[in-house]
This record gives sequence, C-alpha cells and structure tokens, in this order.
Amino acid sequence: MQHICLYFQVHQPFRLKRYRFFNIGKDRQYFDDFENRIHMQRIAYESYLTANKILLDLIKKHKRKFKVSFSITGTAIEQMELYAPEVLESFKELADTGNVEFLAETYAHSLISMYNKDDFKAQVKEHVKLIRKYFGKIPKVFRNTELIYDNLIGESVAEMGFKAMITEGARHVLGWKSPNVLYYNVIKPELKLILKNYKLSDDIAFRFSNKSWDEYPLTAEKYASWIADLDKKQEVVNLFMDYETFGEHQKAETGIFDFLKALPGEILKQTNFKFATPSEIARKHEPVAPMNVPYAISWADEERDLTAWLGNEMQKEAFNKLYALSDKMKYIKRADLQIIWRHLQTSDHFYYMSTKILSDGIVHDYFNPYDSPYDAFINYMNVLSDFTIQVNEAYENVIPKEPEEILQKIKDYEQKIKNLYAELKKPVMIEKVKPVFAAIEKTKEDFKKKVSVKKK
Repeated sequence: MQHICLYFQVHQPFRLKRYRFFNIGKDRQYFDDFENRIHMQRIAYESYLTANKILLDLIKKHKRKFKVSFSITGTAIEQMELYAPEVLESFKELADTGNVEFLAETYAHSLISMYNKDDFKAQVKEHVKLIRKYFGKIPKVFRNTELIYDNLIGESVAEMGFKAMITEGARHVLGWKSPNVLYYNVIKPELKLILKNYKLSDDIAFRFSNKSWDEYPLTAEKYASWIADLDKKQEVVNLFMDYETFGEHQKAETGIFDFLKALPGEILKQTNFKFATPSEIARKHEPVAPMNVPYAISWADEERDLTAWLGNEMQKEAFNKLYALSDKMKYIKRADLQIIWRHLQTSDHFYYMSTKILSDGIVHDYFNPYDSPYDAFINYMNVLSDFTIQVNEAYENVIPKEPEEILQKIKDYEQKIKNLYAELKKPVMIEKVKPVFAAIEKTKEDFKKKVSVKKK
C-alpha cells in the first residue's frame, strides 16, 4: 500500500530587540515583546487560524481518510500562550480528532544536537513533556531542528526510544536512490528514517506563486496527477514544509488556501495513496537499506547542509560563545536565566547571521529582520555579553559541588580502610593503612575549608 504524509513545522523565535554595546551591564531586557506580539498575532490570523480551520473541516469531511502531522516548538507554544491563545485552542481541537500526530523535537528549536549529546536529550525530553501537557499526546517520531541529521544524531534519537525520525531526502546523500521509501540508521538499524520529498514539497512551499515557473499555476488536480504518475514501487511520499507556507510565505490571494482545501480530495480521487501519520508509516513500511550520513544534512538551501547556521566565522563564534556557558547553566536554577538561555539557543539567531548569496541569500533576507548579517551578529553578541555577566554572577552564588565530591572521596577511603582491615593479619600491613589515613585527614581539612569559605 502507498501512503502520503503531510507534515508541518510550526515555529516562532523570540526575537531580540536592538541591543547596543552601551546597554551591556545596564539593560537586561533582551527580547522585543512588542515585535513578538505583533508578529505572532499577524501570523495567527493570516496563517494558523485559517489553515487549522481548513484542516479541521477536511478531517470532518474525509474522516479517517485524511490525517496530518505537526512539529510545534516550545517557543511557538509559549508565544501562542502569551499573544494568541486562540491558536493554541485550535491546535488542541485538531488534536482531539485523533487524526493528528505531534512530533518531538528540541524545545527551543536549537542546534544543540551539534554540540552535546546529553544536553540534546534533555531538551528533547523537555519538549516531549510540553506536547503531552498541551495536547495529551506522547510523540513517537522525532524531527530535529531544521531536519538536521547525521549518523550520530540518529544514534542519540534511537537511544531516546524513538522508532523513527524525519529528515531530508538530500540528493547528495541519496544519489540515484529514491526518497519515497524508508531507510535506517547505520549505527542503530532499529531507527527508521522517513525522508522528505524536497521537490514535491518545495513545489508548494516555494514555487506555488512563482509566475515564471513553467508549472504555474499549480492546481490540486495537477499536483495529484503528479503523485498518481509515480511508480508503484514508491511506497511513501512525504510532504514536509513550514506551516507559514499557508498565508504567510504564500499569501491568501495566491489561492494557497483553496489549493489546501482541494488537495486531499484530489489525491484520494486520483491516486492509490492513503494519508498516514509518520508513526503509521514507520509501522506499516520496512526500510529498504541503510542511509549513511557521516556529515550533517538539513533541509536548507541547495547544499542541504549546516552552512545556513554555521557557515561563517560570525556564526561559529556566536555558537561557541553561547555553549561555553553550558556547564555553568546546569548549576543555575534561576527560572529567568533558564528562560533566556533557552531562547538564545533558537537556530533563527544564527540564521540571521548568514552571508550566503545568490538565490539562497534571497530566502535568508526574507526571514531576516536585521539590516545585514553583521548587524545580526553584533546585536546577538551584545546580548550574549550581558547574559554572560549575569550567568557568571549567578554561578558565583551557587553552592559549589566540590564539598560533595570531597564527601564522596571520604566514603571511598573509608571503604578502602574496611577492605584493608579485612586482610590485616600481619603488622606489616599497617603500613598500607597509613597513606589512606593521611589522605582522609587531608580530604577532611579541604572539606572544612571550602564549607568555611562558603559560609563567609
């Protein structure tokens, strides 16, 4: 049986305000609440609410024959709560139909998978808890930020218990092979890989309103005919795109909403494909081969790599300076700093610093609120500089972990003494005990000094 999967990414970053060098040490309000509110409310009414109503009507019309999936970031949910609660309610209404699957990803749409395995797992766990809280669903399929994937990321995802992961059907990885079948991770074969068909997805997401495109205008009938013409061996067609495609990237006047309304009916009428969620696809289809991805891929630009976020020295410096704070943040429990830490990790901040040119550059400019990548870099680094000051101040007030480590050493030494006493049958064995006693006494003194310093 052939299946088609509609999956949408829903994400909004917390945008930074204009933060000057002279604000450092004085202003600790980093985010532009006004801009975030205006942007979310505009997108809510131009895109989310209209598209959600259409999907709900399609589910009621086609019943179990139509299904759809979402990956909604934690930052998007936070903004819905703050600025457009009606959008969150409309997603809950979709969830209640039973025809919608919610996927897991990193809470703040971060690049953490490229930095630290344990922190990556922690952020995914946080996102899973959020999805369960708001929609009553436990995600079974994983979707990484920007569809970023390599062999090691796949290994981590499998270790988290996910049975399948969505990523890009990158041409330079697949070669002649098709994205319309399942593959598996080379390290953890139990992890199934569901690949985006980027051509068919981009026909909607990027080319729909392009009047110079030789297939313009794109109708639901024409699009369904393309799918009907696919070889019977093509088991799955995965159409993945930003949800803002509907009403934001492709405005209502282009006819994009009419296209969405008509598409499911045309596919069900013209083709043998059945709509399915990613978890259903993973359950109903078996992988045909391993997919070896030693270097990370994504769904961005022609290269389908990480250069949109980590392609120049500004981006790398910002990335490294940010995650240099990672170890300290693990010990800081202040909620306000943890929220800022989370929001500063969002991949959009690094995307704004991209210096890519030509056709890819046009896309980057569209999403970029700054005058230039350099402006984005300076603004971000100013904020990060002040945040670093806050982190260092807070870290100094955190009870150091050294006393706990010393107590553990004392317990270890005491166990050694017990072991030595057990075999102490000759006077000469007492010599073995002396170094241990000396070490214990030194450790106790160290402990007293650190506790004493802390009390002061």
